[in-house]
Amino acid sequence: MTIGVNGDPRPQLVFFTSSRSGPARRMESLVAHLARKERDRLRVIQVDVDGAPAVAKKLRVEDVPTLVLVVERKAVARLTGRVSAPKIEAMLDQHLAVTA
Repeated sequence: MTIGVNGDPRPQLVFFTSSRSGPARRMESLVAHLARKERDRLRVIQVDVDGAPAVAKKLRVEDVPTLVLVVERKAVARLTGRVSAPKIEAMLDQHLAVTA
């Protein structure tokens, strides 16, 4: 899996999770809703740290859940732990251009 390279120009929100993490499992529906809501300006990718440890290591993810915003192949923001929708949206608004 390659983060930030696939011809898709949209920034990527990478959701690092694990089947062993209760907080990450509880965030799955929130992240899925966000993916639908923001589909025009953002691509959401879910990564299981147990299945893709190299990706987690590359983006320096030590805890799950973690959200990493990747813009132009660079991690520009991150949230660690169980967070609310308003906190995620505030992070996105800070780093992404508003689309009409």
